[in-house]
Amino acid sequence: MRRIVFLLEELSMKTLLDGLLPRLMPDVPFICVPHEGKQDLEKSIPRKLRAWREPGACFVVVQDNDGGDCRELKQRLAELCHAAGRPDTLVRIACQELEAWYIGEPEAMARAFENPRLSGIGERARYRDPDAVMQPSKEIVKLVPEFQKISGARKMAACLSRNGNRSRSFNVMMDSIERIFVQSAGGETEDV
Repeated sequence: MRRIVFLLEELSMKTLLDGLLPRLMPDVPFICVPHEGKQDLEKSIPRKLRAWREPGACFVVVQDNDGGDCRELKQRLAELCHAAGRPDTLVRIACQELEAWYIGEPEAMARAFENPRLSGIGERARYRDPDAVMQPSKEIVKLVPEFQKISGARKMAACLSRNGNRSRSFNVMMDSIERIFVQSAGGETEDV
């Protein structure tokens, strides 16, 4: 069975996936390699992809969009992977930031931060499409003043569900992981 190697923009992504995946997809073998921001990730991609020697490893690069052009960013990252000899690397973009995935499931936020009023934020027009929220991390700080990226990721990892999140980028990420796992186990799925 192929292990999934996540190359991640930041430590909070690792914290989230390390807590979330064993709970939601316990049979998926994976490792998370965090970086110190976009530049560090982009410089590291060619080196890591060329140097990784684990047979059958499947790579997934995850980066925040941060208000940029999503297609352009994805294309640039895919080109880096292709140039490194790993054109099959999956590139996933968190729109606009990882924290949009949290806003995408208000009930999980309410449980994670022990604040029942958060379960109703999905009814507000500004939060209905979490991937369109500019700077969701700042929005969360307005809703949860004590919010910190790492501890927040840990709390949300314990509460997010596989289904029920309105963030399209979250759902595409989860579907992609599931597809990789099923394919590596010998099953067939539709391309996501």
